[in-house]
Amino acid sequence: MFVIISLVITCASQVVSGRSMHEPSIVAKHEQWMAQHGRTYKDELEKAMRLKIFKQNLEYIEKANKEGNRTYKLGTNEFSDLTNEEFRASYTGYNRPVPSLSRQSSRPSTFKYQNVTDVPTSIDWRKKGAVTHIKNQGNCGSCWAFSAVAAVEGITQITGGKLIELSEQQLVDCSTDNNGCSGGLMDKAFEYIIENKGLATEADYPYQQEQGTCDEQKEKAAAATIGKYEDLPKGDEHALLQAVTKQPVSVCVEASGQAFRFYERGVLNAECGNNCDHGVAVVGFGTAEEEDGANYWLIKNSWGETWGESGYIRILRDEVGYGYPL
Repeated sequence: MFVIISLVITCASQVVSGRSMHEPSIVAKHEQWMAQHGRTYKDELEKAMRLKIFKQNLEYIEKANKEGNRTYKLGTNEFSDLTNEEFRASYTGYNRPVPSLSRQSSRPSTFKYQNVTDVPTSIDWRKKGAVTHIKNQGNCGSCWAFSAVAAVEGITQITGGKLIELSEQQLVDCSTDNNGCSGGLMDKAFEYIIENKGLATEADYPYQQEQGTCDEQKEKAAAATIGKYEDLPKGDEHALLQAVTKQPVSVCVEASGQAFRFYERGVLNAECGNNCDHGVAVVGFGTAEEEDGANYWLIKNSWGETWGESGYIRILRDEVGYGYPL
């Protein structure tokens, strides 16, 4: 049993200045948003600062939604009073490695699914029982752990017939080659799982949204394991299609752009960047007839069910760029 990891670079947009809005309206919207998300501030100075950030983010959202050629919709969410820098520091967590010539030259040119020819027009691993519920990494840069676990949960169900919720916290605490809530790499998570001979269940080693001391007793109570993993060929979108046809795939995306952060629904087709910073999992693909027939990747995120399409995002494929393999 093994998992595959690839890199998908998705879309990032810059904040753009919108029309001037009536201040009392902004204040009212901010108050409503605070009540909706249970947000409080320590004093009026902080509240004023957050109001200014909220206004800038709302202007971007409203302007983007009014522009044409959009197959997606943006909206306010729990991140709406944060700057991009604050958001990226707390809610992403993929530490992009520095490429080395020796590492690149040692990469195999083949992969397990390279001869797969029966690629369907669509697949959704949720409907096949290989995807657990949407989880929430919280204010901890542990996306790499959630991405890795989603891939392992998927291949475990596909090969063994049983969907098991596995522990991200074990990776955060015990995968010492990674940096817990300060970020990490899915490759190193897979290497830990192989070396440890598995992961405990979520119930036995529950998520805490912070790095703690590795519980060695729980660490050895493995409920599922993998034998190896591999990377997909660099820049090969068809290879990703072949792989996702057979299993969920761990990927990295650029998530710090405004369009991704405030995504609400539809197929995201914003301007693309190449600053990979967030680990997620591709759990399917298809074509959205309601969005002008846009082909998309179906991606499971780890920001809770209130973000995006109940925790998922659909990203335009066939025009998506790639970074280098891990």
